[in-house]
Amino acid sequence: MPASVSTRPGNALNGRVQVPGDKSISHRALILGALAEGETRIEGLLESADVLCTAEAVRDLGARVERRSDGAWRVVGRPGGLAEPEDVIDCGNSGTAARLLMGLVGGAGVTATFTGDGSLRRRPMDRVLTPLRQMGVEAIATHRGGLPLTLRGAPSPSPLRYEMPTASAQVKSAILLAGLGAEGATEIHEPRPSRDHTEKMLKALGADLQIEESADGGRTIRLTGGARLKARDVAVPSDPSSAVFPLVAALIAPGSDVLVENVLVNPLRAGLFQTLQEMGAQLTFENQRTSGGEEIADIRAQTSPLKAGAPPAARAPSMIDEYPILSVAAAFADGETVLGGVGELRHKETDRIAAMCEGLAQCGVATEQGEDWMRVRGRGAPPQGGGRIDAQEDHRIAMSFLVLGLSAQTPVTVDGAETIATSFPSFFETMERLGARFAKPSDGASA
Repeated sequence: MPASVSTRPGNALNGRVQVPGDKSISHRALILGALAEGETRIEGLLESADVLCTAEAVRDLGARVERRSDGAWRVVGRPGGLAEPEDVIDCGNSGTAARLLMGLVGGAGVTATFTGDGSLRRRPMDRVLTPLRQMGVEAIATHRGGLPLTLRGAPSPSPLRYEMPTASAQVKSAILLAGLGAEGATEIHEPRPSRDHTEKMLKALGADLQIEESADGGRTIRLTGGARLKARDVAVPSDPSSAVFPLVAALIAPGSDVLVENVLVNPLRAGLFQTLQEMGAQLTFENQRTSGGEEIADIRAQTSPLKAGAPPAARAPSMIDEYPILSVAAAFADGETVLGGVGELRHKETDRIAAMCEGLAQCGVATEQGEDWMRVRGRGAPPQGGGRIDAQEDHRIAMSFLVLGLSAQTPVTVDGAETIATSFPSFFETMERLGARFAKPSDGASA
């Protein structure tokens, strides 16, 4: 994949595609497979740079991990205890890998050193280290509280009652993974429900876990440690956080009609779909079904005149990764879209609020921003485009501006497009199959 890519605007997008497997479920299937008794067979695993880092880490911790000739993955766990890795665990660009693996190591009584790429080393880890330390895990971090760091797991973690200061599936999952090794019950209260794939998978593997809805709109998760997990096969549905790129591209490109198959539509991941429908998107769910406890559907998007929206802050956990592409949809909408309660975006692969506002401004779109909000002023027409966007080592920033450029008045160039491989390695192939066109700025060749 080239480092710099330009769009060739003007084409309608039509057809049906399937995007790669869900990143969140892929990480968790590998990690929980390492703890389970028996063999976990994973179909549809996302083979992106992020997930492959997790696969390598699980190998380093003593599980047997291999890709079979039929494309499925096989994990043979070590329920009797993980091995101490002989080398540093490199999490690449993946905050999910880093934080979940810290929980895994924290509850397993082994010592491991974690690092990552430049973007990940700038991301805060204190939110996960604080509860893990309360469980008896020792952590030696840099003065910034980030990577690289060394974690010494607790041989017998203390059960924890933890009030989450903000909804975070990564932090919640790390605590639950550490809690598997505790003698007693670990309780977590989250102020708003965040994605629940860890809870669903733990219950399916035999963990003693209960969930209670709280009167304040949050949830309490109670996990009793010590259960032996039993391996089960996992079929990974398509990632909604990847599906949104061809879907939004179809909504804003005239004459488009796109179907993305087999998409995860877990209610705690579907906030963007609801928001787009509220903005007038012709977005429909077909062939709805349930597989492995997860809700799945084929999603169809047709060109739609969009109006401005203001999704409630309480919806943010269900669409936190989708705000960059939502701000692109807002740039084509009629009116001012207000995105509030999104301070978490400042602590992703990059400061996504700042990155989106800066890039949109380069493309002729008026924006405003505050600590935990941003506004996008659309004119109900394609923006000027023409910007040269620095992806800032953030795959979602790169893909969002490429989608914008496909329907802008003039081409958009994205520098750092290689980072797309961390979550959606087939992005260009998928989009071109639908009719999108890209070019290398140096020679105009197809990307």
